[in-house]
Amino acid sequence: MRIGIDVMGGDYAPQKTVHGAILAQKDLPKGTEIVLFGKKEDILSELKSFNISSNIFEIVDCSEVIEMGEHAVKGIKQKTKSSISVGFHYLATGKIDGFASAGNTGAMFVGGFYSVKAITGIIRPCISSVLPKQNGGVGILLDVGANPDCKADVLYQFGILGSLFAQHVCGIEYPKIGLLNLGEEKTKGSMLTQAAYEIMEDSKDYNFIGNIEGRDLFEEDSDVIVCDGFTGNIVLKQSESFYNLMKKRGYDDEYFNRFNYENYGGTPILGLNKTVIIGHGISNEIAIKNMITLTKDVVEADLSTKIKEILN
Repeated sequence: MRIGIDVMGGDYAPQKTVHGAILAQKDLPKGTEIVLFGKKEDILSELKSFNISSNIFEIVDCSEVIEMGEHAVKGIKQKTKSSISVGFHYLATGKIDGFASAGNTGAMFVGGFYSVKAITGIIRPCISSVLPKQNGGVGILLDVGANPDCKADVLYQFGILGSLFAQHVCGIEYPKIGLLNLGEEKTKGSMLTQAAYEIMEDSKDYNFIGNIEGRDLFEEDSDVIVCDGFTGNIVLKQSESFYNLMKKRGYDDEYFNRFNYENYGGTPILGLNKTVIIGHGISNEIAIKNMITLTKDVVEADLSTKIKEILN
């Protein structure tokens, strides 16, 4: 297996991305290679600072960088020698098995659509977030920002994507799928959630259990929670604030420590033909390490193939 990393992506690149790659390489199984995409001179300088030989990585020299605030489409089209563009070329041509970046999220989406493309039948690929459960397990929330406006059939497909991700990557054997709403009753909510409920309740593709209220997000009621990207992003940002708030107030709590984004590394773009992982822009070396590990896990799960099997 070969995993590609955008070394230039993230607020603390390339130092933290190179450091994270070093940490990940120590833990990855034998035969798993990390390919570093970025400015070779910068990469070699960082490796030297950690007293690490460049021979443990393949380095692909990329002369350009798509910056964090740069326009995604223009960046992909105009900067063909950027670390993101070159990384996606390697992914599309089979030279790497998965590609991950903590850089420009929009560019990662655009690059994915242009290069490896969405799986036939997928209306809109999405991204997810892990929700720590009080019982020690995890739940999956999707979408969390890729699709602020959705239709009912899109939410239905999110249920398929989330169910497969929960089962094959998170190890949840028979995931329970819930629809985020303002009440448990079928008739509650917006026109969108009511329409989505109508088609989700008859699903033979996954185990739909009904509406889930905000107060039940971290309980055992559901394993996968479906919502539009606007709602999901608000929930995600609020969840991330729990850890930061506790830390600021001097509390060290085992449960709330699990809300630290570093623990999870990132999220796959679910619904693409190849494995693409997006990390947090403020990722440190631990988050980068976990982003690389997640990339390995998703590649091993062969998630794209399993999605194709369900749709066809």
